[in-house]
Amino acid sequence: MPDSVLLTDLYQLTMLQGYYEQNMEELAVFEFFVRKLPENRGYLVAAGLAQVLTYLEQLQFSADEIEWLASTGQFKPAVLDRLTALKFTGDVHAMPEGTVFFPNEPILRITAPLPEAQLVESRIINLLHFQTLIASKAARSVLIAPDKLLVDFGMRRAHGSEAALLAARASYLAGFTGSATVAAGMHFGIPIFGTMAHSFIQAYRSESQAFADFAEANPDNVVFLIDTYDTEAAAQKVVDLAPALHAQGIKIKGVRLDSGDLADHARKVRTILDRGGLNDATLFASGNIDEYKLTELMDEQAPIDGFGIGTRLDTSADAPYLDCAYKLQEYAGVARRKRSEGKATWPGRKQVYRNYDDNGMMSGDTVTVDNAPCAGQPLLQLAMQGGKTVAGQPTLIEAREYARRQLNSLPMALRQLSNAPEYPVIISAELQALAKTVDQRNTG
Repeated sequence: MPDSVLLTDLYQLTMLQGYYEQNMEELAVFEFFVRKLPENRGYLVAAGLAQVLTYLEQLQFSADEIEWLASTGQFKPAVLDRLTALKFTGDVHAMPEGTVFFPNEPILRITAPLPEAQLVESRIINLLHFQTLIASKAARSVLIAPDKLLVDFGMRRAHGSEAALLAARASYLAGFTGSATVAAGMHFGIPIFGTMAHSFIQAYRSESQAFADFAEANPDNVVFLIDTYDTEAAAQKVVDLAPALHAQGIKIKGVRLDSGDLADHARKVRTILDRGGLNDATLFASGNIDEYKLTELMDEQAPIDGFGIGTRLDTSADAPYLDCAYKLQEYAGVARRKRSEGKATWPGRKQVYRNYDDNGMMSGDTVTVDNAPCAGQPLLQLAMQGGKTVAGQPTLIEAREYARRQLNSLPMALRQLSNAPEYPVIISAELQALAKTVDQRNTG
């Protein structure tokens, strides 16, 4: 995955040049947050922190990068010398991956010398935005079908290789069973799943022979794709082939449907398989499935055991971006506030506190000034100190379990695919007072 410090916006570097020349290197506080939810979203799921921590810990310009920057003629030799030695030395407070969160709640806070905190903005947004987007999309399917096999099928239409890998990670964190992307298994330890393509069947003159040869080649993963020609006829061929495979010690694990009326085909195929004694064979479905189609199939009680969810997940097709930002909240010990129309921020370094009702369901959050007294569970935790990741950061498996608990505590009304009510997020009196103080200072 890309790790070049030049994976940034030019203005980050031009601002650094200005900061260095004016000796503006006191501590700055930046926070990442989402201004508002996309349409038909009632919540978001934080993801991507692990990649942010790795990026910050490894932050360093290479000799080739410094040489290239010099060739542009835009940077002075003294600034290039500073960049050569630059490393991230700051602190990170963040909501753990898998945390459910809402608008105007910072999910990550950077405290570092101003040039360092500024430089990392673009990549931090890049990493947090994408995985949070995908985890939030995946969580909707997980809540709809918690007991089903859910597999990320979207690599081939993801927007590049990094997006494919991180989509597999984010969806697994949110509760998917695994991914079809093999590299995700190697990089992240995510369970991988796969069957066959229609081309395998088409390459044979006989569909039955294709099934038989595939089974012999993959005796521990016999899942047949049965909709290349006639779905129900293929299901019967699977039944007819079963005794011969059984004699070889090969068990048919399941079949996959990839087109047509999935509910109708599933019922007919289930009947054929059961009648043929393949009661344990599972039905897996794919083909333009997302949480909306999944809801339809669940409502129809289609006898489908698992789903491959691809394009619409890995591109977050119905909500392809988040209105997110990484903004300066404090510099040199003084709270700062952006007041741009429609984009105003709450000043100062902040903490988010969450309260739960007697049933363990989320009941409301409060955003307040850091270290101000407040009821509830603080969500932002120290993740990096002095440029080093704090020991004991959750593994992906641990983050996945935490996400499961978070989603289980989400009020039922917020799980709706549309028209979800607004979750109560209170801006504390202390934070509102700080905003007034900052405004008076800026207009004085």
